[in-house]
Amino acid sequence: MITRRMLPLAVVLAAFAVGWTPRVAPVDDKSLDPANAGAPTLVNTCLITNNVNQLVGFYENIMAIKAKRTGEDYAEFPTGVGVLAIFSESAQERYIPGSAEAAQNKSVVLEFRVANVDEEYKRLQRLVKTWVKPPTTQPWGTRSIYFRDPDGNLVDFYAPARGR
Repeated sequence: MITRRMLPLAVVLAAFAVGWTPRVAPVDDKSLDPANAGAPTLVNTCLITNNVNQLVGFYENIMAIKAKRTGEDYAEFPTGVGVLAIFSESAQERYIPGSAEAAQNKSVVLEFRVANVDEEYKRLQRLVKTWVKPPTTQPWGTRSIYFRDPDGNLVDFYAPARGR
């Protein structure tokens, strides 16, 4: 049985076994809302892909930052509030057989807050192949653009609507 104290070591050992380095954001339990103390904290999102280099290149371009790579199977993008990770389907299959299927996501939206949605829309014209929705002010008070990455994952670049 793995206890809470042993969990970080178990994660590191499992990661070492497949040759990639997990990055877990430190959590200061004192800063958590007391009503949620002990609740899970989402710090990473990992996309499983058949083509790590293609997906890394896409996200390097749209996010305008260089990925931190650990071998050919894993890359990550620190976002300030968490990490977007990209991991190869073949490595995932070695690590947790039958657990993931690359490029099959149709139920999650990756949302990135940006300074200016309309400027990002102009900038991304040459980078994005599949647009889902052009710049639109949403009823919930954000301005968004929606597009798909090369694996079909839905991406939203959004900002608070002006005047809100």
